[in-house]
Formats: sequence, C-alpha cells, structure tokens
Amino acid sequence: MRVPSSLKSMSVACWLAAGCFSALVVAADVPGSQDLPGVPRMVDAQIVDYRPAAELERIYPMGSIRKISGQLRFDGQVNARGHMTSVTYELPPEHSSLSAFTAAREALQKQGAELLFWCQARDCGESSLWANEVFGNAKLYGVDNAQAYLLLRLAPPQDNSLVALYSITRGNRRAYLHVEQFEASAPLGDLLPTSATLLRQLKDTGVLDLPRLNGDPQTAWLTLLSRGLNLDTTLRISLSGANAEAWRQALVDQGVRTARLELGTVETPGLRLELLR
Repeated sequence: MRVPSSLKSMSVACWLAAGCFSALVVAADVPGSQDLPGVPRMVDAQIVDYRPAAELERIYPMGSIRKISGQLRFDGQVNARGHMTSVTYELPPEHSSLSAFTAAREALQKQGAELLFWCQARDCGESSLWANEVFGNAKLYGVDNAQAYLLLRLAPPQDNSLVALYSITRGNRRAYLHVEQFEASAPLGDLLPTSATLLRQLKDTGVLDLPRLNGDPQTAWLTLLSRGLNLDTTLRISLSGANAEAWRQALVDQGVRTARLELGTVETPGLRLELLR
C-alpha cells in the first residue's frame, strides 16, 4: 500500500521530534535536583547526581589521602555531625574541570568563605579514594593529575557550614564538579587552615586576606604563616593592616627573612598579605 506523502512528512517530523526530545531528556538534570546557594553553575553544565539534605556524621580530609592496611589515612580532618546536600555536575566539553573549580572557589571567597584546605593533582592522593571512600560516587574516579579538592568554611552567620569542592577529569575526558554543603548540628569551633593551603592561595591569587587577624599576632597563626612562607623561600611579601608592623616583626622572629617582608599601604580589616612580583 502506498503511503501518502503528507503522512510520510508527518512521520519524519514525529521521528525528528522524538529524537530531539530524547536528546533533551539525556541532557536534563536528574529529577528533583537543584543548585546549591552561592555556587554558580557553569553554562551548559548538567546535574548528574543529586543527594538531598540528610543527617549524618561527616569527615572531611585536610590532607593528602592514602590507604594503609585497609584504612584511609590523612594528616588532618574536620569531623562533625549535621545535614549534607551534594550536587555533581557534568561539564560541557568546552570547559575544563579546573575552570569550573576555580569559578566556584572565587564565587565562595567573594562571599567571605574561608579556605581550610586546598590541594591539586597528585598532592591530593589517589582519585579512586576520593571518589569511592570520601564521596561515595564512582563518577568522580578519574586521572590523579587532573583533580582538585577544596574545603571552605562559610562566613558568619553561616560559619557552622562547610562547602567541599572536588573537580576531576576522567580518562574518557568527561569533566565533573562535585559540590557538598554541610551544616553542622553544633558549633564547629575554631578551625585553622593548613600552611600549604595558605601558600597555595597566595601563589595562585597573589593575595591572602585574613580579616579575623585584627589584633596582636596570634601564636597559632604565626606558626601557620611562617611555615607557609618558608615552604617557598623565594617569595617576597607585603603586609598591610593596622598591626602589620607587629606581624612583620613576629614573622621575622619565627624565622622568615627580613628582606622578604615589606610593609604595604592598603587599608584593610585584619591582615593582608600580597605577593610582590
């Protein structure tokens, strides 16, 4: 039986429409998912995994992770009970996992979030451990040299909340950004960053703003800053703030060479370190 040309056209149109619809379904976010507040979504990124708020005990590493005798090991951690929400984005091919990671980090820092731990590439440890042991998400298993992890504390009055970022590029070149927001049930207390994290931020952004350090030099922060600066003795730094001179002298007393430290002229709350190029 001969099919009228008009019906053929309709069939082709329906087939094309179905094909387009299928493509849209594949590209759409997983049902019920949503972005986390304060973390921008990269254009054309899609949510491929979403876990709504659930109460649990959470451990966030603050060091390179490794497995010894079947146990996960890292130098430091934040351990608390609270509610966690997570979102995993698959990124469009034209964007790298690191660019999405950087955009998210910068957006959170502009909102006053404080960096606690930051590692990249092999400094983080094995990607398989981050994917399976820390985040429980096999999509995040990729190339060790193409990963980055960041743990931040949100600014007051949300300072009992943490945000963890993990970006990865898989062997098939698909790139992902994983974001977790954790709201602790009890006050987190005083959390200090690592010396290596302070140095990484200073070298990457050229600036290290520490608004909380608005008084006399504190022993714990002096130790962190002096160790961080002495991890790379080629760097020269300017210090600004109301008590910059006192911090400068205290850092010298902690073993940082005087010739590496200058006084800046920037009016800023707390203490500001700038990298002198």
